[in-house]
Amino acid sequence: MCPTVLTGYNSKMITSNQNPRLKLTRALIGRAKERRQENAFVAEGVRLVEEARQANWSFRFVLHGGELSTRGKALILSLEQRGVATEEVAEHLLNAMSDTGNTQGVLAVLDLPKPIPLPAALDFVLIPDQIRDPGNLGTLLRSTAAAGAQAALLPPETADAFAPKVVRAGMGAHFRLPIWEMEWELIRKTTRGLKLLLADMDGDSCWETDLRSPLGLIVGGEAEGASEEARKLATGVIRIPMPGGSESLNAGAAGSILLFEVVRQRSATDKRR
Repeated sequence: MCPTVLTGYNSKMITSNQNPRLKLTRALIGRAKERRQENAFVAEGVRLVEEARQANWSFRFVLHGGELSTRGKALILSLEQRGVATEEVAEHLLNAMSDTGNTQGVLAVLDLPKPIPLPAALDFVLIPDQIRDPGNLGTLLRSTAAAGAQAALLPPETADAFAPKVVRAGMGAHFRLPIWEMEWELIRKTTRGLKLLLADMDGDSCWETDLRSPLGLIVGGEAEGASEEARKLATGVIRIPMPGGSESLNAGAAGSILLFEVVRQRSATDKRR
């Protein structure tokens, strides 16, 4: 039988591996199907949960350990003051759920975002095509948010944006950036009127390509590159010159460089006005 659990920082500790909230959290961590069915995902660690709180995200509940840092304790108390259900969990159970083996003492179950309408006139979007490595996708989302792009449009065969490793690598981008999963036909309609540039080693130098007009950047996966659908959609191809002789960069690094080359060019234009 599950022990009686009270809500709050001073609650009794969850010690049963069969506790319903622990079972739900494990399912959300492990499977994209569960995340879609439950319309929820997991954020792990003090900083990510702080980011969710600052964004006024919708919380289901928060699980925490008993040996929190001062920052972690302050976070739990602030969430309780907002009416978020928090429960203490035995350390070994909490760490067993962690994707890293070290949760920093905090796991939050959050609602998946409701679709945010895209601006009528798109100006700057990222299309991460067939990016299956969670770390690379999270890095790209983090850079997309930091560069001030309006959205990330995720086509089929791209990793689940709300998988734990992607959320962790995004470092809060999920709470600031509209992230849309789309079929290619909808991506085509959504990006109509944009210059769509595909990152590829056979393209023109990004330093010599005008990136100031409304555009979408397409970054393909490392293993297979861009899909046929992405190549059909692209109106141009650009590359990052590499005088050091390397064949390529990983998708996260390459996409980040291109995103901030857009920022550099547009900032230089603004300064001249």
